[in-house]
Amino acid sequence: MTDTAISAGAALLARLKTVGVDVIFANSGTDFPPIIEGLSEATAKDIPLPRTLTIPHEHAAMGMAHGYYLATGRAQAVIAHTDVGLANCAIGALNAHVEHVPILLFSGRTPTLEKGRFGARTVPIGWGQEMRDQSALVREASKWDYELRFPEQVPDLVDRAHAIASSSPRGPVYVSLPREVLCAPCPIDLLQTAPRMRGHGLHAAPDDFADLAARIARARAPVIFAQHGAGSAEGFAALARISARWAIPVCQYWAGQLALATDHPMCTSWDPAPLLAEADLVICLDVLAPWMPEIHAPRRDACVVQLGPNPLSIRTPIRNFRADLTLAADTAPALIALEQALNAHQPDADVSARFERVAARNQQARADAIAAAAPDDAPGMTKAQIARALSDALEGESATILSELGCPMPPMRLTHHQAWYQEPHAGGLGWSLPAAMGMQLADPDRLVIATMGDGSYMFANPVACHQIAEALSLPVLIIVMNNAEWGAVRQSVLGLYPDGHAARANQMPLTGLQPSPDFALVARASHALGLRAQSHGEFVQMLDQALAHVRARKGAALIDVRTRP
Repeated sequence: MTDTAISAGAALLARLKTVGVDVIFANSGTDFPPIIEGLSEATAKDIPLPRTLTIPHEHAAMGMAHGYYLATGRAQAVIAHTDVGLANCAIGALNAHVEHVPILLFSGRTPTLEKGRFGARTVPIGWGQEMRDQSALVREASKWDYELRFPEQVPDLVDRAHAIASSSPRGPVYVSLPREVLCAPCPIDLLQTAPRMRGHGLHAAPDDFADLAARIARARAPVIFAQHGAGSAEGFAALARISARWAIPVCQYWAGQLALATDHPMCTSWDPAPLLAEADLVICLDVLAPWMPEIHAPRRDACVVQLGPNPLSIRTPIRNFRADLTLAADTAPALIALEQALNAHQPDADVSARFERVAARNQQARADAIAAAAPDDAPGMTKAQIARALSDALEGESATILSELGCPMPPMRLTHHQAWYQEPHAGGLGWSLPAAMGMQLADPDRLVIATMGDGSYMFANPVACHQIAEALSLPVLIIVMNNAEWGAVRQSVLGLYPDGHAARANQMPLTGLQPSPDFALVARASHALGLRAQSHGEFVQMLDQALAHVRARKGAALIDVRTRP
């Protein structure tokens, strides 16, 4: 290369830095020589680059990019190896797509040419990894996809990929990278420009918020359903003030992120039925499925509002929840604008009476949830008991809990907008452990706890995850709720066939995970603290030990705790 040119591989990495990518999570393969050479070339030429990390499994790379975004609000990059690496990225891409998490996903593509050009095929897998349509592996989960065809395209393609991923509704994008194109020279002056595209948000018109504010002021029984949080700390605070001032219960049914503190007087139970039975105004705040149509329905005379960055879930083929009023807007700015619009109205005596009534009902529901999580003498622990014990141990600390079929929200005291996340509604298991590591990487001083079922832990490729945690000194706390079965599958079967043959069987088919591995030993293999708890007393003691370990930044810690229904 001359001083006027740089390899396309180096140009790609440098441009990612220009658009604001902090970290590239990479799993390399035989298509990576121009990427690896590009790293060294750019470093030798003092060209700024993102931090580039070796991640030994692509599923972990996607989960870490997902978690990094949750912590920072900034899209990160994943680079995988041809079709096989991209296939391992697919579950993470589906999770990111459903949760509107922007990720810049790249993978190599087997060289197009067999000979005659630098970077052409040199090993037999160059033929074995040829696909007619490699992008199809993740197209359903991508907002946009493309294949790099010429080296001089690199700056424009990276700019476009980042802008599209970061625009509302956000989500992953994908670009395939043929090896011989990455090997070709790219004019270095193309990199010396600011990004040519910027992502955009969504903002509804002021009249839309004035209309919604008037409906809230008139409503006798309003309710808010929230599933994906409030968008930011400012949105979280705005929703807390709106719901309190206007006595609006907030139901976080199957929530993926906390929208309202669990001890807020308007934080109601998870059950939509009694709320829908009385509500004349139903506000669905960034929801995918606010209730189950088979068993829940709003009143016919109620007004149903869909509000969020993708209020009609336009890429979901079947989703027929009512939308009498639809507002496309980013959640946090929308809540702030709504609060301002509500300042034109004053709550009346009926609102004050409703507040007292709803707050008393919610207080009783919370007391019931806490009582149900009280310790007992039975073998093992329930998930609610684990959740409550963890909540007590974290009192007063600004920690983040990720729950993948792990700690349920109701028994816990959760008070800030990054306090709690649940697994994506896409159902791609193995999410919480790498996502927790991504959050820890982004915010080293935060206490991050990943809670999950034993099946989810196995799906996370734990050997790879523990290796990453040790290599990057990530002191995450991992709690594995071990019932030696697919508990969610069992519950789904019982939901459809409560009196069926499977329910009466000694062992329900296709749900058992016995014998259970010693997960503590898996953690210890990478020098993490590995503990096993059989009872409530043991768990509380080991939780104190594990928290002291991670707070002292001695590395990751895992508690394998025996659970029961």
